[in-house]
Amino acid sequence: MSNSSSITQFLLLAFTDTRELQLLHFWLFLGIYLAALLGNALIITAIACDHRLHTPMYFFLLNLSVIDLGSISTTVPKAMANSLWDTRAISYAGCAAQLFFFLFLITAEYCLLTVMAYDRYIAICKPLHYGTLLGSRACVHMAAAAWGTGFLTALLHTASTFSLSLCQGNAVDQFFCEVPQILKLSCSDSYLREAGLIVIGACLVFGCFVFIVVSYVQIFRAMLRIPSEQGRHKAFSMCLPHLAVVSLFVSPGVFAHVKPLSISSTVPDSVVAILYSVVPPAMHPLIYSMKNQELRAALWKLAQGTLFHQQ
Repeated sequence: MSNSSSITQFLLLAFTDTRELQLLHFWLFLGIYLAALLGNALIITAIACDHRLHTPMYFFLLNLSVIDLGSISTTVPKAMANSLWDTRAISYAGCAAQLFFFLFLITAEYCLLTVMAYDRYIAICKPLHYGTLLGSRACVHMAAAAWGTGFLTALLHTASTFSLSLCQGNAVDQFFCEVPQILKLSCSDSYLREAGLIVIGACLVFGCFVFIVVSYVQIFRAMLRIPSEQGRHKAFSMCLPHLAVVSLFVSPGVFAHVKPLSISSTVPDSVVAILYSVVPPAMHPLIYSMKNQELRAALWKLAQGTLFHQQ
């Protein structure tokens, strides 16, 4: 039994105790991390440097790439360091900071994906009003609302979680600090203070999900009214990357929190956590660049300019 005031560090979950597998885990995470850094940095640079991409859709995509860089940098470097140095320790302050930034960026990303669904809805269902409804000021306000919601949510949850009395030790059953795992360490009656925030968070998640679903119902109805097959294909191509990103982002998170007990015993929580915390930031640049000719052209122009400058 221990009290939160006496805890100076937490012990994160180790993927394996075998040294060779620890090094394999390090190199695997390093490859994913470098791919995420490179892909998102390229997208940010291409959008910032190409004036043709200074549109609402690419403005939100730039914000998404910034969030992805931050979210994967919050969890993966510490996990790599622990595997490389064969340790599990993270300081109390480090755990609190990791939990705050992960919640901040994940919530901001979910809100931003909701805003991007609205962007696609206006582009396809109300194209004549696109410039009016999504002017530069409106875009900045919506992006700021997404970032602000993430910050406020993370601040409240972090303050509430780390004000709990921890009497179940300091071993976190995950490779990074997150709210459910810290709550498992709290005393049986103290976690109720966090329950209200969890309900509010669940309402936010559900509300954003309903908004995305309703937006795409309207989008698909509008697509069916497009007379030409080429027009329908173009509209679908505009929405496909966003749909893929939303699915990749939401599905593992939903699975992690609603999976049956029979699956819980066979699929470790750490594997599911990798699917919603590590894989999406590395995959998003690939998803958006595969179906987007304008973005591919900007990336190719950027690569040619870099090579020409070196020569």
